[in-house]
Amino acid sequence: MGTLLNRDSFVRSFIDQQYERLKPHLPHILKENYVHRFIELDNHGYVWKDKVYQQLIEEYSIMLSPQEMLNYVVNGFADFNVIANEGTRRWKST
Repeated sequence: MGTLLNRDSFVRSFIDQQYERLKPHLPHILKENYVHRFIELDNHGYVWKDKVYQQLIEEYSIMLSPQEMLNYVVNGFADFNVIANEGTRRWKST
């Protein structure tokens, strides 16, 4: 059985959550601007995330390295994926 996933919605939710995790490092960036620019740079997943983060760092003068931001992705994705899967299980069971 294949996975049905609305990638755009999933990425939007994930980046919303990531912004909240990174918020102490992003006080000068509006959440909507960060999310919109990430989605734009991501190009539907065709751009490597280290490149996306490097561009965000340059554009917004973020005081983190691309690797530090990627670490937030790796750690945050595991947490987010569990939440997303739980939501899917609840949805399937109703």
